Amino acid sequence: MSFAEPRIDPLLNLSLAEASRLLRSREVSPVDLTAAALKRISEVDPTLHAFISVYEEAQDVAKASELMLSAGHDLGPLHGIPIALKDNVSLKGLRTTAGSRILSDWKPEADATVARRLRGAGCIMLGKLNMHEFAWGGTSDNPHYGAVRNPWNVERFPGGSSGGSGAAVAARMCWGAIGTDTGGSIRLPSAINGIVGIRPTYGRVSNHGIIPLAWSMDTAGPMARTVEDCALMFSAIAGHDPQDATTANVPVQDCLATLQQGAKGLRIGVVPDYFFHHLQAPVHDAVSAALETFKDLGAQIVNLSIDNIHGNISAQLTVESCEPSTYHQRWLRERPGDYGEDVRTLLEVGELLLATHYLQAQRYRTLLRQEFMDAFRQVDLFVCPTLPFTATRLGEMKVVIEDGIEEDMLSAIMQFTGVPSLTGLPSLAVPCGFDADKLPIGMQLIGRPFDEATLFQAGAAFQMVTDFHTRCPTL
Repeated sequence: MSFAEPRIDPLLNLSLAEASRLLRSREVSPVDLTAAALKRISEVDPTLHAFISVYEEAQDVAKASELMLSAGHDLGPLHGIPIALKDNVSLKGLRTTAGSRILSDWKPEADATVARRLRGAGCIMLGKLNMHEFAWGGTSDNPHYGAVRNPWNVERFPGGSSGGSGAAVAARMCWGAIGTDTGGSIRLPSAINGIVGIRPTYGRVSNHGIIPLAWSMDTAGPMARTVEDCALMFSAIAGHDPQDATTANVPVQDCLATLQQGAKGLRIGVVPDYFFHHLQAPVHDAVSAALETFKDLGAQIVNLSIDNIHGNISAQLTVESCEPSTYHQRWLRERPGDYGEDVRTLLEVGELLLATHYLQAQRYRTLLRQEFMDAFRQVDLFVCPTLPFTATRLGEMKVVIEDGIEEDMLSAIMQFTGVPSLTGLPSLAVPCGFDADKLPIGMQLIGRPFDEATLFQAGAAFQMVTDFHTRCPTL
């Protein structure tokens, strides 16, 4: 399989970490990076629809950032790096729509904690990214701001709900982005767009100032080109927040200190009867090959059973139906016509579920988490596919995974991402291959609570000996 070299400004092909090092050595400036990014957005976003808002004033911020660096005021490795935020993350005084008509004119009075921390680290905000309306869906087919398209093939979907974040990073419109993940909305677009994204441990990153989908599963996290880039962004946003009672007061590991320690000695768990069941052949082959790569790096592969893992899709759909319908109850009655048809239908279905359904799903979550915690006595992390298929065509809500049988895509898309969502475990999506149509394939690395460092360590080891993350769409 060959990949054509894209015609692109060399600055845009730098990883975030590479750009940061060049900024520190004064070989490039924040103004250079920001100008290149804004030009790239103007060239390709009319096709991709990844952005809802673009901030031309980012150029003025870049000039101020350059002056600070010139004067010796360095805020750290993210200083001068242009990034973008999913449009459910509040920025003070700037429109935050959550991809909806209902909030089309809403301007928050304060930054979300994640945004405030990134600004404090010196990031330059390029704009707000398109998404599935109110984050309730997996396609990013937005009826109000346009369907986000996949930069690897613009006739394919980019995953969701953080589809704009995935497409923008893959298409080199920014060096990193923030997504949010409830049932898989960071990991799915990361896999489908061939980038890295982490769903942190539930409670590791503040949700303050982020428009919710399902409170008991929501978390925000970074999406970037490489594991190192992702770790740099994660380090800036992780940690306890007094404004969010769900954040845990647990020390944040120094993820960068262990990034180069390799995979030797790591025990990687696999649940064969679930992780390698019901997959498209290219996905099966790519993740199997990734496990062989880990073995070559000195990791040990351990086959395990998780007795109750097969119930996770039903439980996830129950929680992820009831909680959004609670949040949207008033608007659903007062402004039903302002929702896209798919989201309105999902919200209406959520109101039909009984309290017994919801409580049984929550009991299942406790059981599944305990089974994984027991398994972590034998392994350091798990590896599985991110989703069982590669990108389908825009607008399709059915998918064929095997035997020519069509099935509902929303359920199929959650086959593997639901496990960390329900258990609150951290999960890192890493590109691990391409299918015959040159569409990316991703794997998930699932870790112990608050042990994101081990996931970054394993992911970085994989990227040191593979090149999937270096390939670029030919837009």
